[in-house]
Amino acid sequence: FSDPFINRRRANDFIQAGSRLESISRERIRERVKGPQERQREACENYYPCEQYAFRHGYAAAYKHYFGRRRTK
Repeated sequence: FSDPFINRRRANDFIQAGSRLESISRERIRERVKGPQERQREACENYYPCEQYAFRHGYAAAYKHYFGRRRTK
């Protein structure tokens, strides 16, 4: 009968070094490239009325309310 648990020292032996490095580099790229929702949220956080509106209605609604339609006069 063998032990069903893996030894701590050998827990990551089944992961190959190449795939580990690829996943780390992909994570670094994801950290540098922001998604549209994250950019919208940051824009909203930098504008106080938008941030207050977001606390009540959510960031998507707040961004749409303050930045969604361009107001021209």
